[in-house]
Amino acid sequence: MKNCLKIHLPILLAMFAANFVFGQGEQTPIQIVRPADSFGQKPIPVSLDGFSGEVAEVLKFDLYVQGFSFVAPDAAQYQISGSNSGNVTGNVSDKLAKKVILSRIYNGASLRRQAHAFADDIVEKITGKKGIGQTKIAFKAQSPDGTGEIYLSDFDGHNAQPITRDNAIVAAPAWVPGRLALYYTSYARGNPDIFYNNLSTGERRIFAKFSGLNTSAAVSPDGSKVAMILSKGGVPNVYVCNADGTELKRLTTSEEDSSPCWSPDGQWICFATKIQSRRVLAKVPAGGGKIQVVRTSGAPNPTEPDWSPDGKWIAFTSQTSEFDICVMPADGSKDPVVLARGQDPSWSPNSRTLVCSHSVGYLQTLSVLDVFTKQVKDVGRIAGSDSEPAWAK
Repeated sequence: MKNCLKIHLPILLAMFAANFVFGQGEQTPIQIVRPADSFGQKPIPVSLDGFSGEVAEVLKFDLYVQGFSFVAPDAAQYQISGSNSGNVTGNVSDKLAKKVILSRIYNGASLRRQAHAFADDIVEKITGKKGIGQTKIAFKAQSPDGTGEIYLSDFDGHNAQPITRDNAIVAAPAWVPGRLALYYTSYARGNPDIFYNNLSTGERRIFAKFSGLNTSAAVSPDGSKVAMILSKGGVPNVYVCNADGTELKRLTTSEEDSSPCWSPDGQWICFATKIQSRRVLAKVPAGGGKIQVVRTSGAPNPTEPDWSPDGKWIAFTSQTSEFDICVMPADGSKDPVVLARGQDPSWSPNSRTLVCSHSVGYLQTLSVLDVFTKQVKDVGRIAGSDSEPAWAK
């Protein structure tokens, strides 16, 4: 069954367009010694001069949630300067090396997008990782009556717009890697069904509508398979099928499963489950096989796992009296580290930053968290209670 969703397509596509024309004068970059990924890193000290208004705000937000701190020029290793009169002009100098490592002029887009592009270039020059300034997230925005919509926005919450008009309970948005398409769960037809939504064409169709629960779709890294939670067998378990819905296979027969995610090589599916009524994380071969428990010592009641794109880490939610965001090595070589209050973590494409949600009063709001420095910034609330974010990759 197919249902064409009405979307303001030109506006949506414009959100994803970012055609920047760069200026002259970039210097040959120096060799930079980059710290290995580890918890408890000190932020990289930078100074910021010459920018104002929205451009300054964007640069501060983007860099802070990617491990930078802002200090006086004489205390900064990297001095960021420029202007935003008409276009963004940006320069970065390494004070220790006494060299300019970045010098560019940005145009061809709004000042906000130019600022994101400059921040991305700064991050890549200094850390070697791709920046996240021009990435997108999807999330659930819930009204007080329990109904909601799936929204799409820039990673920092700006340029948000609904991509559903269901006026129903919705949940669990999940991106198709490398495409403007996602899956999500909706009660629009009275049952928790999984929908597929192609944002490029506006097409929407039901993907899974079995009796009972259909939720938590997760697409394999190559886009060929979809894992999900179905209760068609009596209890919620992990199933997998081809992207066209064929060859459905049940992978688990546990007491109760939830929140599947894929390893970056597509070989494993990690999920939350119950074993003898105790909630744990586990993983199962994507083709079927024996379940292996993922040890989370010191982080009880784990759920909502997400495997980092570089394969090194698994982020998850631990629940005691509060909800905590935890991260552990994917190989289980070290115990989990608690990073911040929150739940529903989703990795950025560069495996550095997480987007998550946390409670503010009776509502949920989104936050962006740098894993290795624990620096965190809230995203302005979009509509009602915002939760279950998913970062496009």
